[in-house]
Amino acid sequence: MLFFFINRLSFELWYYLKVSESTFLDIVFTFLYGAHMDASMSGYFCTIPFLIYTVFWIRPKTTFPKKFIKYYTYILICITALFTIIDINIYREWGTKFNYRALEFFFTATGDAVASSSSSPITASLLGLGLLIILGILLYKKLLKQVETQILGSIYIKMPIAILTLGLLFLAVRGGWSVAPMNPSKVYFSDQQFLNYAAINTNWFLMDNVLANQKSKGNPYAYFSESERKGKIDSLFESKNKDYPTIINLQKPNVIIVIMESFTADLVAELGGEKGITPNFSKLIKEGLLFNHIYSASDRTDKGMVGVISGFPSQAIRSIIKENDKQEHLPSIAEELQKTGYQTSFFYGGDTEFSNFKSYLISHHYAKIIDVKDFESDEVTSKWGAFDEVTFTKQINYLKKAKEPFFSTLLTLSNHEPFELPNKGEFGNNTVENKFRSTSFYTDKSLWKYFKEAKNQPWYKNTLFIVLADHGHRLPKSINEIYNPARYHIPMLFFGGALKEEYKGQIISKFGSQVDLASTLINQVGQSDTAFHYSKNLLNPSVKGFGFYSWDNGFGYVDAEKSVSYDPIGNKIIFNVPKNLSEKNKKEALNHAKAMMQSVYKDFLNY
Repeated sequence: MLFFFINRLSFELWYYLKVSESTFLDIVFTFLYGAHMDASMSGYFCTIPFLIYTVFWIRPKTTFPKKFIKYYTYILICITALFTIIDINIYREWGTKFNYRALEFFFTATGDAVASSSSSPITASLLGLGLLIILGILLYKKLLKQVETQILGSIYIKMPIAILTLGLLFLAVRGGWSVAPMNPSKVYFSDQQFLNYAAINTNWFLMDNVLANQKSKGNPYAYFSESERKGKIDSLFESKNKDYPTIINLQKPNVIIVIMESFTADLVAELGGEKGITPNFSKLIKEGLLFNHIYSASDRTDKGMVGVISGFPSQAIRSIIKENDKQEHLPSIAEELQKTGYQTSFFYGGDTEFSNFKSYLISHHYAKIIDVKDFESDEVTSKWGAFDEVTFTKQINYLKKAKEPFFSTLLTLSNHEPFELPNKGEFGNNTVENKFRSTSFYTDKSLWKYFKEAKNQPWYKNTLFIVLADHGHRLPKSINEIYNPARYHIPMLFFGGALKEEYKGQIISKFGSQVDLASTLINQVGQSDTAFHYSKNLLNPSVKGFGFYSWDNGFGYVDAEKSVSYDPIGNKIIFNVPKNLSEKNKKEALNHAKAMMQSVYKDFLNY
């Protein structure tokens, strides 16, 4: 219990700036509420040694193996300390606790996970880990100098004592006498999500999250009856008419989608971002059609790619791209375009085996896949693979010989942790924020160079380019929590010779999501979008404008008037805009979000 106290204190000290925004009483409550879950986890830890101890205790003339307790405790100290340090770093990047998805990411893509963690403060993390382990061992030696095993009395005395102690241990594990056993809601107490996360015992949460993911077969987001759910979804996607403008000047243009790694709206001045980081994208906006209220489906590439290509929202606690029996049932832009004679290709400077990308791409009719294995060794100079400018050149050279019409997708990677560059960054590398600004500036410069080269190609006049992000990011501002819709705000730009002149330099302010690209594009080339159930045509004025986003076990809804974010563990709204949003509007937005989450997960289970 004391060691868990120290680990929680370490988490809060690490994020002292966030803690300083809370009252002293709130900070105290993180330890008081957290002690409830700490007791449960301590009960789990004590179960094995207690059972072994009891066997030795009730048997006459036997001595309990004291070294077992010592080394068992040392192992748990090391594991707990390690989980605390990982939790600190996971929270910084993902805004969540150390969970099943992070564990799965490490074991299924170890090299990529290591590369992703390279931007973490390694030295400080190792020092913190060492200090926690030392403190834990000193606590053990100070408080448990010896284990007394010889208590006088017959088995008739010892057995009731053992049963009583086992009962108390069970109560600790279960969390008390109440009907509801221990769960995260029991330690939730604040409107500030950070304080709730601080109160949760990391070991307990990870154990519970892993077990839940292993055994979960039902829908954890079942809020409405089937008829209610369907009615709410139908009202969200209702379209009074099918009239929409045609923004392209030929029926079957070449289409190139550039999915930009972590290209958050906070990088683009025209979207309220910092000035000077992406000056070339600002130039492109003047030549293209900008959608300025677009939100990513989630916070990671594996979910963003499915959102863009398949028009399918994120499933919060799961990632459909990793489950072949399910992802194969998804629709895709590539498949729809291939049906009408498009040649399809995908370009990525990294390894497409990461997060099961390759299987997904092959299943969804990308005929040609170019990844790190197709680059020369001297072109692969970053931890993730080839830098963006190399990948852009690779695609241009391939398309010079491609048969038209073609559909090609390119996923960038240089703006990913650990934020490496082939040369000195524009903003330096003294902080992780400046590293991110530097790689963003580099990708922006590479994109500009790419378009300059593309404009020299004979097929440019027949080509529609679409540039958007895979997801938003906490950087460079480091102010948007995982539940803030601003964290998911991304740019989407239509560009190129196939775009009609009257739409160049224009802005569309309808609220939408990256999943809406599928219907918007498919309709433009004269095809039906019925395969994309969660995608809407953003050019259709009769379609309701909104965005839906989710993160690990949380989700939200945003439109032009309001936004809410909901935490299903705590069963509460944890963010809303405006702050004085009426209860009626708050309930309406929450019902939209719940209906979307229930529907998306229902379809995920049924695929």
